[in-house]
Amino acid sequence: MRLAASLACLVFAFGVSASAASKPPAPSKTPLPPAAPALALKETPQLAGQVQAGSLPPVAQRVPQEPLVVDLSADGRELGKPGGTIRMLMSREKDIRLLNTWGYARLVGWTPKLTLEPDILKSIDVKDGRIFTMHLRKGHKWSDGQPFTSEDFRYFWEDVANNKDISPAGPPSDLLNNGEAPKVEIVDATTVRYSWSKPNPRFLAVLAQATEPYIYRPAHYLKQFHARYADPKKLAALVAAAKASSWAQLHNRMDSLDKNDNPDMPTLQPWVARTAMPANRFVFQRNPYFHRVDKAGNQLPYIDGIDILIADAGLIPAKAAAGETDLQARGINFADITSLKANEARGKYRVLTWPIAKGSHIALFPNLNTNDKTWRTLFRDVRFRHALSLAINRSDINKALFFGLAVEGNNAVQKASPLFKPEYVTRNATYDPKQANALLDQLGLAKRNAEGTRLLPDGRAAEIVVETSGESKEETDVLQLVAQHYKAVGLKLIVKPSDRTAMRTRAYAGDSLMTARSGWDNGIPTADMSPDELAPLHQDFLIWPKWGQYYETAGKAGEAPDLAPAKQLVVLNTQWGNAKTTQERTAIWQKMLTIHADQTFVIGIVSGVMQPIVVRSTLHNVPERGIFSWDPGAQFGMYRMDEFWFDRSR
Repeated sequence: MRLAASLACLVFAFGVSASAASKPPAPSKTPLPPAAPALALKETPQLAGQVQAGSLPPVAQRVPQEPLVVDLSADGRELGKPGGTIRMLMSREKDIRLLNTWGYARLVGWTPKLTLEPDILKSIDVKDGRIFTMHLRKGHKWSDGQPFTSEDFRYFWEDVANNKDISPAGPPSDLLNNGEAPKVEIVDATTVRYSWSKPNPRFLAVLAQATEPYIYRPAHYLKQFHARYADPKKLAALVAAAKASSWAQLHNRMDSLDKNDNPDMPTLQPWVARTAMPANRFVFQRNPYFHRVDKAGNQLPYIDGIDILIADAGLIPAKAAAGETDLQARGINFADITSLKANEARGKYRVLTWPIAKGSHIALFPNLNTNDKTWRTLFRDVRFRHALSLAINRSDINKALFFGLAVEGNNAVQKASPLFKPEYVTRNATYDPKQANALLDQLGLAKRNAEGTRLLPDGRAAEIVVETSGESKEETDVLQLVAQHYKAVGLKLIVKPSDRTAMRTRAYAGDSLMTARSGWDNGIPTADMSPDELAPLHQDFLIWPKWGQYYETAGKAGEAPDLAPAKQLVVLNTQWGNAKTTQERTAIWQKMLTIHADQTFVIGIVSGVMQPIVVRSTLHNVPERGIFSWDPGAQFGMYRMDEFWFDRSR
């Protein structure tokens, strides 16, 4: 969910060292080479009519003065041609927010080589690992043609993050460095500086996350909803019309850069939402002011638009096999590969398979913060978590659902990670129902009812309700097999599908006992990537949501961790942030991974599963080999969807 690069990684990615940043460069003693000729920009065919009619400026006035010029040949891809619409399928309206993940316009972003490079930013200077001076591209504009400047950063920091009505908990936890908020300086119209008193090795990778923190906002648009800037009478009328409880609630509703549910909201992403909710079809059109161009002078994205059809989750694999989509990973999984491959020729697509880089493909998350005191006591007892793990026949699941090709074991780092050790995967994760039964007996759960289900200390049957997002048949199939394994040791697992948002909300509130989802987002970390996903620092890691909320809100909400191993993980995570060498960071990572292997906080099942990706035969520049990773990479994001293009001549 969260990761970061070390200072060493930053130096490599940005070419800036602490000493270099602190001293001005020496004057050149040799004549400078002649300036390169200006890039000859080509007008996008789809926009040419608007330009001719005068309703849109020509491309040279739309892109920044120094656009990001991408070199497609550097990684073997082709120069493309503008045009066409990508059709995609999703099962929920809310999933359209993924277009901001896959579009992946970020201040800085990951490359396929897992280095960080400026993107929206022209450049960034890093001094002492704690001072980050960001330089914007002159002439960069929002999708509505208004200037993108340092004012958008100031507005976020002063009028959103530090406004008590809008953000009662204060600045987002992603911007805190061991609890310290940054000093934010607006140097000039195109220069912004973030600094902390101590090195912050997480900051740049936070900016590159799949779920962007958005440390800027379109100030020119949002000021109409802000009490500091809007005419009071006009604002009151807007609040009343929207049936909002306050101006702050209205502002938060309209401030939706990450959701794509407000077509009026300007964006910097390659495609702009044009459809308001509710709808069963969502249209996205190219951003005419997007900041990237190719070496031939074509403004990106190549693709004119994206059409998203909302379909029943169970129908998405069949619709993909019938050729009703041009690019599809959402809603299809490993079990669909055989059918998808069989229909390639008829559907006029090809099927790619990218490994999913997660700690566990599917895992169980016992809620250590559940409100049910009996279950909370059991879940916090490591013997019970070991019993839950040892009772699962992972080999049975692997053979039945993944043709024996998955890796059986814990939620852990994968073999491709330099931090990998086999015991992290196997410890307390072998199939041993005899030992599981013995542990359950030790816990005082020896009594059973007439159905053979063990009885809790308070006399209730040991029935564990596991809540899921209800989006994946594969997940449901795995859980049904786990339920059979648990029945054999006297535990009853009840699967409860629900909406993803509802599932998370219940877990956050402590109303759920257990949830099922994937494990760590980054299963291939290096020592120089942040280990904070392993510590109880984030609410969205559902084994300890209240502990995570406590740290995200600086103690204003949630609960402080009161379990020794969890508190130790927090301490180790802080030590990682203060470590000066990769060797020190490696030792800290190993300690944290050992704690997880010993404690089995998350009950991993299998990992290393392949993600099928359906790609229209005429759609190019989609890598044949890739990594399907949320962080780092934003799934399609780091492969730059704006560079995908249709070749209709083939």
